[in-house]
Amino acid sequence: MIENFLRDEQDQKAVEKVYQRLNDLLTTGEEIIYIAVQKKPLVNLFPDCVALTSKRVLFFTAANLGLTIKFIDFVWKDIVDVYTKEEIIGAIFSVRTTNDSEMGVDYLPKVQARKLYQYAQERKEAEREARRLRDLEEKRAESGAVQFENAVPFAVQPPVQAPEPIHVPPPVIHEEIEKPDELTEKLKKLKMLFDKGLISIEDYNHKKMDLLNEL
Repeated sequence: MIENFLRDEQDQKAVEKVYQRLNDLLTTGEEIIYIAVQKKPLVNLFPDCVALTSKRVLFFTAANLGLTIKFIDFVWKDIVDVYTKEEIIGAIFSVRTTNDSEMGVDYLPKVQARKLYQYAQERKEAEREARRLRDLEEKRAESGAVQFENAVPFAVQPPVQAPEPIHVPPPVIHEEIEKPDELTEKLKKLKMLFDKGLISIEDYNHKKMDLLNEL
C-alpha cells in the first residue's frame, strides 16, 4: 500500500510516480522497504527520490519536465557502505559501491534520511553476512578441489605373502672314520699268511719284527 510510504511527510505525487515505476521494476520476491523524497528549499517541482527494496537501492530523477522518470540502481551485494550527512537544510544520503563509485541525493528531510540510513545499514549488514557465507563456501569448495587435485592416487597394495620357507638341508656331519692303522693291517695280512701256512713261523716273526721296527 502506498500509504506505508507517506508516513514521514513524503511528497505524495512524487511517491506515486516512483511507486508505480517500482512495481514495474520489482523482480520475483523483491519488496519495497522505504521511499524518500527530496525537498528543495525554494522550488521543489521535480524532486529526486531514493527507494530501498529488499534487493536494491534505486535513485530516481525526473526528466522531460516531470513527464518521465529516470533511475539508476545498485544491488546490495555491490554496495560497500552507506552515508548520511545532516546539514542546516535537510540531509544527504549516499552510497559507495564496490567499483568505488558514489551516488547520492541532497535536501532530503532529515527524518527520511535517517530512515534510509537505518534500513540501508540493516540490509547492508544482512548482505555482508550473506557475502561472508558465500566466500566461506567458495573457500571450502576451492580447498576441496585443491585437495582432490593434489591427492596422491591410492595404490592397492597386493597382500603380503609370507615367504616360502627355504629348505636348508641339515648339516652334514662328517663322522671321522678312523682308517685302519696301516701297521695293523699289515700285521693282520701277515698273520693270515701264516695261518694259511703260506709262510713259516720264522718268516712270520721276521716280517713282524721288520714292521714293528718301522714305528
